[in-house]
Amino acid sequence: MRFLAITLIVHRPDPVTGRQKSTHDRFREVLDNAVLAEELGFDGFGVGERHERPFISSSPTVVLSHVAALTRRIRLFTAVTTLSLLDPVRAYEDYATLDHLSEGRLDLIIGKGNGSAQRELFHVTPEDQWDRNAESYEVFRQLWRQDRVTAKTRFRPELTDAEVWPRPYQRPVRVWHGSATSKESVDLAARYGDPLFSANVTNPVEPYAELIRYYRERWEHYGHDPAEIAVGAGTAGLLVAPTTQQALAAYRPVFEANLAFFRRAGLPVVFETLEDFAERSSALIGSPQQVIEKVHRYHEQFGHTVLHLHADAGGLTDAQHRDSLELFQSAVAPVLRRDIPDPPFPWAPVHPAAEEPAHV
Repeated sequence: MRFLAITLIVHRPDPVTGRQKSTHDRFREVLDNAVLAEELGFDGFGVGERHERPFISSSPTVVLSHVAALTRRIRLFTAVTTLSLLDPVRAYEDYATLDHLSEGRLDLIIGKGNGSAQRELFHVTPEDQWDRNAESYEVFRQLWRQDRVTAKTRFRPELTDAEVWPRPYQRPVRVWHGSATSKESVDLAARYGDPLFSANVTNPVEPYAELIRYYRERWEHYGHDPAEIAVGAGTAGLLVAPTTQQALAAYRPVFEANLAFFRRAGLPVVFETLEDFAERSSALIGSPQQVIEKVHRYHEQFGHTVLHLHADAGGLTDAQHRDSLELFQSAVAPVLRRDIPDPPFPWAPVHPAAEEPAHV
């Protein structure tokens, strides 16, 4: 099993202390967390893309380029690239450049994105967002694989024998499809034989497991080898401590502050108590053995081989967060790496094609 640390770069007051870092300091924190993730042995570091409050993750390529310069080994993930909002040609140019700057350490997770504010900002409607996502991905995929592209499109000017530069380092880049609640993204992933990444953060396990089962059905429907399926899954929180009691005690202020925030904002509350949250959500809160057992329970339903954890403290103190990550890597990750297989592909850059001839 492989492990990612992921941030959406939420920028709001600390749920426990009420203090809010400056925008500059919040970005510095993201960079520090990426370096820490590599030091602790994580396999990937992901940055989300959102174009609305309370997120400041509108430029993941810029952030990941800086992370690429600060790290040497860890793979770089987008979580997610909102292709329904983006021009696929411009997205290709940004990510092909990042692919070179990172020496081929880039993985993409794509999706339509969430939130009405960002849809309105880009003039995308609920009725056309899935069609936009599919069209953008089809064009993006062609651009990555072909030197010249012709594409009839609805949502951007058509391409006729178009060349787009730079040509990428990885041939091709690995693209995961982010899945939260809808079958459209699941079917798109299965159609192209791409891996699936389940959000798995808001609800109990059942709706996510149902979508992953659907993915496996559609995968076979499109004629792909079931042995080549790869699934990733998120988590709703993390606090690993020597005992369950210590973990719950440390996480309780975070849970209660977030619960109060949800109620003030009029957001739906799925888990009313910390105990229910720790038991029925995907959050990993407990002793190392308890966390290991929970990941195994989810694996029985998902068959996932990649797991993402929160890169941010999210209300924990920096010391609590670091201690939790260190204990996860020393006492939890080795067991899960032994018990659960890796994805069915190398965790390394796709070997670059021969250097293009010079153009004049």
